[in-house]
Amino acid sequence: MSDHQANPETPSAKVTLQEITEQTVGAILRLEVADHQKNFVASNAVSIAQAYFSKNAWFRAIYADETPVGFVMLYVDETKPEYVLWRYMIDRQQQGKGYGRQALLKIIEHVRGLPGAQEFFLSYVPGEGNPLPFYQKLGFVETGDWDEGEKIMKLTL
Repeated sequence: MSDHQANPETPSAKVTLQEITEQTVGAILRLEVADHQKNFVASNAVSIAQAYFSKNAWFRAIYADETPVGFVMLYVDETKPEYVLWRYMIDRQQQGKGYGRQALLKIIEHVRGLPGAQEFFLSYVPGEGNPLPFYQKLGFVETGDWDEGEKIMKLTL
């Protein structure tokens, strides 16, 4: 997700997933991906608005220690069960530090703990600079399926 190679080592900061509050929403709204990545993910403002109108949205801010560095939103339907990484971003100034990898590992562990979770899906927009290699390194594989111009990947849990 970055022009820099992600540091394969664990970042020195503690990466956590935290609820977004009235006090923290402004900082989360200011996070942005790099210019060349803007076609790959909606803004956090759009994502948070969608989350409030979806009964299946689960979303959190990604922090490194006390600094907000990203945003994640899942589509969660425990009745099917179906779990999808709906939105995922790391701020352009925080990429390449290992935060994205550590956060996604925490998200995967969260999904593993949900009822009936056997697969975790995501999709990405094809094109230069897309996050495919990042997701592959974490075990996601392409399914061959498409959804609204995006390629589907899954992780068997």
